[in-house]
Amino acid sequence: MKVAVLGASGKGGSEITKELVSRGHEVIAIGRNAETLPSGDHIEQRPGDASDAAALPGLIDGADAVISALHFDVPAATLLSAVKKAGIDRLLVMGGAASLTNPDGVRVFDSEGFPEFLKPIVKPGIDFLDDLKKEDEVEWTFFSPAMTIFVGDRKGPGSFRLGKDDLVVDEAGESKISYADYAIAMVDELEQGNSIRSRFTVGYK
Repeated sequence: MKVAVLGASGKGGSEITKELVSRGHEVIAIGRNAETLPSGDHIEQRPGDASDAAALPGLIDGADAVISALHFDVPAATLLSAVKKAGIDRLLVMGGAASLTNPDGVRVFDSEGFPEFLKPIVKPGIDFLDDLKKEDEVEWTFFSPAMTIFVGDRKGPGSFRLGKDDLVVDEAGESKISYADYAIAMVDELEQGNSIRSRFTVGYK
């Protein structure tokens, strides 16, 4: 499969690119700076600005699917319009955790102690998911990470478990995942399509 990765030079995008290539997929690596984009066999670099709505369809042209690891300053409408213009049916989005429900049954964004300064930063991700839920043409998936996502070891599939709308926590009550293990679950979803037109999440057991 040929997969366009938006934000391929970031922490999430680079690990997703690595995971895709390790499984034999072709990657179109897209990002603003050519010097920081992943390179190597089975990777085609396409430097460009994904926030440019007019240019984005051309950047992703020829892909079978798009994985976005962008910040949410690029709205859902821009990505959905681009994939439709490019004739691509599948869009997977690296989401945020603030819209998940915590073990107390409260949305993380609304939970006591959630930092006020973070709210304007994470709110666009919540809005993005709300906009995706109105979309019934593109086969989208919004993949929320654990509360804490970090650069760390690739422990492998047996180390984590999946959820839907509830925060996944371990035995110590912590919700965390490495970018490398998050990438495994993202590519699994691409290949298996278990969460089409829905959201899911992941965290260590």
